[in-house]
Amino acid sequence: MMSELNPGIILILGALVVPLLPGKLLRGIYMLVLPVIAFAYLQSLPVGEMGQIQLFDMTLVTLRIDKLSLVFGYIFLIATLLGVIYALHVGDWYQHVAGLVYAGSAIGAVFAGDFITLFVFWEITAISSVFLVWASRNSSAMASGLRYLIIQVGSGVILLAGVLFYFRDTGSIAFNAIGIETFAGKLILIAFGIKCAFPLLHNWLQDAYPEATVTGTVMLSAFTTKLAVYALARGYAGTEILIPIGAVMTAFPIFYAVIENDLRRVLAYSLNNQLGFMVVGIGIGTELALNGTAAHAFCHILYKALLFMSMGAVLYRVGTVKGSELGGLYRSMPWTTAFCIIGAASISAFPLFSGFISKSLIMSAAMKEGHFWVWLTLLFASAGVFHHSGIKIPYFAFFAHDSGKRCKEAPTNMLIAMAIAAAFCIGLGVYPDPLYALLPYDVKYVPYTLEHVVTQLQLLLFSALAFTVLMRTGIYPPELRSTNLDTDWFYRVPGRHLATFANRFRSLTWEWLADTAVRGATKIHDALYRHHGPEGLFGRTWPTGSMAFWTTVTLGAVVILSYL
Repeated sequence: MMSELNPGIILILGALVVPLLPGKLLRGIYMLVLPVIAFAYLQSLPVGEMGQIQLFDMTLVTLRIDKLSLVFGYIFLIATLLGVIYALHVGDWYQHVAGLVYAGSAIGAVFAGDFITLFVFWEITAISSVFLVWASRNSSAMASGLRYLIIQVGSGVILLAGVLFYFRDTGSIAFNAIGIETFAGKLILIAFGIKCAFPLLHNWLQDAYPEATVTGTVMLSAFTTKLAVYALARGYAGTEILIPIGAVMTAFPIFYAVIENDLRRVLAYSLNNQLGFMVVGIGIGTELALNGTAAHAFCHILYKALLFMSMGAVLYRVGTVKGSELGGLYRSMPWTTAFCIIGAASISAFPLFSGFISKSLIMSAAMKEGHFWVWLTLLFASAGVFHHSGIKIPYFAFFAHDSGKRCKEAPTNMLIAMAIAAAFCIGLGVYPDPLYALLPYDVKYVPYTLEHVVTQLQLLLFSALAFTVLMRTGIYPPELRSTNLDTDWFYRVPGRHLATFANRFRSLTWEWLADTAVRGATKIHDALYRHHGPEGLFGRTWPTGSMAFWTTVTLGAVVILSYL
């Protein structure tokens, strides 16, 4: 039975022990061991479908091991270990439990072989992850977490509805290729799209991630959206509608990220941008494109975690990540600065950094399949991400004007987590073969060709030149205290008014019902009192003779009626 246990269960059950452990040291050692045990256990599992459970007419496959699930399972476990290291200084076991359950449920979903198992883990990710937002323990985080929970649970409800229709149509709950030809396929795609932050469905990400705790945001950046990418790759590879959806995802966040002042929110927008590359790869659906999606998801989790870690360290030490309030921190936090620059170089796809060896797979697949305009959009998006994440994040946080803020360097455990992530970013960029060997398909690809390197360096050079010119001329949007409106305005503001109206209507309805009930009870009371009170017909004292007479009359009437 142990050989059929989903690796995610190890983290979920292990998390339940965390509150019982005394002392931060013992708790930290225990949490570090959990993902290591899960990783070793995963290495021992054979390829195939295991953990089959018969449920009514359905066969659940709780554990499916293949190359696609393995590459996501490996990076999820690596991200879990990095998240644990980064959070070792935190004494709040509440966050540790939520993070481990969240990571375990995401891993459990990756290895699910049927829709029911996927749905169960899908919902656990939603419920457990919201506690990383609420752990900030302020009114803004509470409101944001509630919105996040509604959207994430709503995604699960839509998924379940789609699964029920799928089972009705096919008689199967196996989680394989789905397609959008049927109503069930469309419903499931919407559920996956919500979690993947498709355009117009994306605002929960920018709303919730920056409100989470310093360590919680790092965990959030790794799992939810990448689980959706995995689900799309499993169920909708080659679905062409995903190509324009992904292309839009790469482009529109650029404009928001450039004008955003909160640097963690900038990273949330750049997360949308990077997801777009993966969605395009899934839509193209060739072996090269799907390899690119898996490789980019792997690399993205690492460099995005590194960037969120560096901004988390700034927030932890300085108390803010507003670009308008930062600058000059390279003097106080040199190691954090260096690690942030490595993350920025990776997300910008500099040669010798991880983003270059993964993003180029997708762009090569787009050009190979004749999607010239999509390739051009991806090229524009690559320049844009260099602007807002490659330059803006490190520049405004650590350089730019000197804000005068002086602080300690990040805690040692944070620096170790950042150092490991940075080592992965450089190591994979220099030597990508081990990652390529993990990918789902055996496709030979050489990223370091003269054409690729020169094209990318030209793109980066002109992007840097454009940033410099815009800054020198004052055209580049300055970092200002501001609130940027996104498409969530259309449901947050009207929704607030609707909720206020609904609450007022409920209050008035309750008052009317209560008033009506009181008036009715009063009338009944008055009628009873009128007849049964001291002066009422049935309450008055009658003479004995009169009572005897009427009793005799009544008995006589009964006797007569009985004979009739």
